[in-house]
Amino acid sequence: MRSDLQNHPKLSRLAQILLLLGFWQVGEAIVRLTHLPIPGAIVGMLLVLALFASGRISMASMKRGAEWFLAEMLLFFVPAVLALLDHGEFIGIVGLKVLAVIFAGTVIVMGVTAMTIDIGYRLMMRQGASRHVQH
Repeated sequence: MRSDLQNHPKLSRLAQILLLLGFWQVGEAIVRLTHLPIPGAIVGMLLVLALFASGRISMASMKRGAEWFLAEMLLFFVPAVLALLDHGEFIGIVGLKVLAVIFAGTVIVMGVTAMTIDIGYRLMMRQGASRHVQH
């Protein structure tokens, strides 16, 4: 039996945004109840991933809402920039250290992501080649 989200992929953008916010809140509740040491948003997104993987919901049921969040991402960083103005210590040496950590973290994440994609692509190509040899 398919869920309603699988059968109705044409949810309005507002409904999709509210659905994504709902998954975030469910993730927050799970973290609070289980005392997990990870952010609730991560748990919520893992829940969404599990539902995608199981076929219970389709990507189309959240595509427009997710695109809105991505398009308006800058709005979510404005409070962080304003907080920076309240803490002048970040403009000196401490700020340079923070920037170095951010830069190093970004490079590491990009490198690991690239290696993961490369490994996945190679495995996919190997599986494709082995299927052609078997037939």
